[in-house]
Amino acid sequence: MSDVKLYTLCIVQNEKKEILLINRPDKLGFPGYIGPGGKVDFPESITEGAIREVWEETGLRVHDLEYKGLEEHSDPDEGTRYMVFNYLATSFEGELLEDPPEGDLHWVSIEEAFKLPMQWWFKRRLELFFKPGTFEIHSLYNEKADEVMKETIKAL
Repeated sequence: MSDVKLYTLCIVQNEKKEILLINRPDKLGFPGYIGPGGKVDFPESITEGAIREVWEETGLRVHDLEYKGLEEHSDPDEGTRYMVFNYLATSFEGELLEDPPEGDLHWVSIEEAFKLPMQWWFKRRLELFFKPGTFEIHSLYNEKADEVMKETIKAL
């Protein structure tokens, strides 16, 4: 039996075609630029979790989320499966937090985003948000060795 952990990630895009990224400091883990997201709390829905996480991390209330895809990785040695449900939001309201909990907030062009330091797994996924349709990424990952043993990426 595996332990399943549910997460969300939401790319917020404004009318200038800029996206909102968080520059996470080393002390919080996964340093570099990333979109807002996090754990889905029981019993909220996946979409409710994405909306809440964006609000908690940025101060923005997102609307009309577009589901973009699933990224999951399983660690057979640990018996864990992490499922990250990915969304794109182009409709929102509110003001950015002055002192955000996860790191500094930055609006950047999509082109500039790919030049910023970020985790390899986020950079790989980021381009898929701006392609038509949805995606599915599945990997077998050995967390102790920090090694991807097998991976498939499908654009649907």
